[in-house]
Amino acid sequence: MVKNSIGKKGERREGVFDLVKLMSKAEKRNFKLYSTRLGCNEDAKFMQLFDTLDTLEQYDEAKILALCPSITKQQLPNLKAHLYKQILISLRMLGVQHSQLLQIREQIDFVKILFDKGLYSEAQKMLDKVERRAKELELLPAILDIVELKRQLKVLSYSSEMTLAADETSKAADIISVHLTNIAALSRLAVQCYALHQNLGFARSQKDLDRLNNYFKPRIDTFEGKEMNFTERFYYYQAKAWYNYICHKTALSYRYALKWVAHFNSHPEMKELMYDSYMRGYSQVLDGMFLMHKYSAFVRTLEEFEKESHTIGQLNDNAAMISQGILFTGQLNKCLMSGTYKDGLWIAKNIDSYLKRYDNRLTLHEKMPIYFKVASLYFGDGNYTKCIEYLSYIISVKDHNIRRDLQCYARMLNLMAMYDAGLDFNIDYQIRSVYSFIVKMKDMTEMKDELLSFFKSFGNINALDLKRELKILHERLKPYENHPYERRTFYYIDLLSWLESKITDKSMGEIVRAKFEASQRQESQKPTQNKKWLHRLFGI
Repeated sequence: MVKNSIGKKGERREGVFDLVKLMSKAEKRNFKLYSTRLGCNEDAKFMQLFDTLDTLEQYDEAKILALCPSITKQQLPNLKAHLYKQILISLRMLGVQHSQLLQIREQIDFVKILFDKGLYSEAQKMLDKVERRAKELELLPAILDIVELKRQLKVLSYSSEMTLAADETSKAADIISVHLTNIAALSRLAVQCYALHQNLGFARSQKDLDRLNNYFKPRIDTFEGKEMNFTERFYYYQAKAWYNYICHKTALSYRYALKWVAHFNSHPEMKELMYDSYMRGYSQVLDGMFLMHKYSAFVRTLEEFEKESHTIGQLNDNAAMISQGILFTGQLNKCLMSGTYKDGLWIAKNIDSYLKRYDNRLTLHEKMPIYFKVASLYFGDGNYTKCIEYLSYIISVKDHNIRRDLQCYARMLNLMAMYDAGLDFNIDYQIRSVYSFIVKMKDMTEMKDELLSFFKSFGNINALDLKRELKILHERLKPYENHPYERRTFYYIDLLSWLESKITDKSMGEIVRAKFEASQRQESQKPTQNKKWLHRLFGI
């Protein structure tokens, strides 16, 4: 089991140490080859520092000085800065072979060198070539640099066409500025929606829905029907997907997530440049299918993403981390949908290794949903000790502004797990603690109040009357499944299946699997709807 890595304190972080530890074997080998061109004493010392950092498990300055007697304490800060710079130069030289963005930036640098040498004709030829590629990839900041270089070259030509060229350059710069303004506005809206979900979760009340509709909807809709370039349209789809997601409009969110991914599929050259955005679009599609219980489509899409991850995920370590996280979440959701909890336990073990490997790079926002889903898996399997263990990682988070929704639902699920495990010796204290926390987070709803009221009255319920009271609670909670915002609780915890397992004396896995099999039979009898539309958008 991976140790709780949320909120680690007292651990000294050093940028150069982290960079060395994240380098692959090929990158380290390339760096050593690159550094052999340098032969002075200082360079010998920075290579000693590199080798020493590579052997350490944690950054320890005393150990470094002991293992490198030729390096004094006074020299160490400058050597670390020098090493850091040399590693970045080496990685850039290696990365240029695989990154179109770096290649274009390199070509622009070459143009500037030729310009400074007075080789204007050669600079113009190279500039025309790199301009075409930058426009194909819609690298607007690079295009602005190119436009400025073109202006400088035209000024030096002293031809009769100089005025016309200046006007064309000015118009090109104005068009790019408009695109950049639109991108800034749309990306800001998309980030605001995403950040709101990461802090609060879904809309909690009609008041939340009204605020979202009044602020986001008119701002996003101003771009409706406008001509957009690739990046503008991407941010438009992203903003629409996240806005509808927070407002519980799952079908609309799913539709825009499909368009988001299809947009990249129609421009495959952009996948490498914006690999993280492309993969997170896939994640949004999978999440929409999970919430709408589209199991068959979910499985096919997860398989498609796994194939994609073999190429996109190999771009770099960050791409590998993102793709693995999406795959693990998808596999967990697959087990939670089908009720095959035991089949998912091997995933939990692999997730432990994943969390340990990327411990210092994954944010709390990324770790907490994984912990919650693993805890839900163990809860469904009846392993309440492991469930409580994983939930404790969320409950122990000190900053209550991070994923408030998960922090509330983790406490609720923890209460249910303790009840099922028979750990009810201090149940009254636990109920008061959960209740006060949810109220403090301003997240108390009718549904949560119903559930906590049941736990409060548990000590006064006769054992013979327990099933009757559970049935009453089930009847009270059932209507909330289709409530505009109360239904969000079912996104996190399958309360109805849990109550049905208590009422029927069956395991929760049996209940969920029976529901799943019934829904699959029903789905197989339905005619395929929108098949052509889905195939055109997403290839499924």
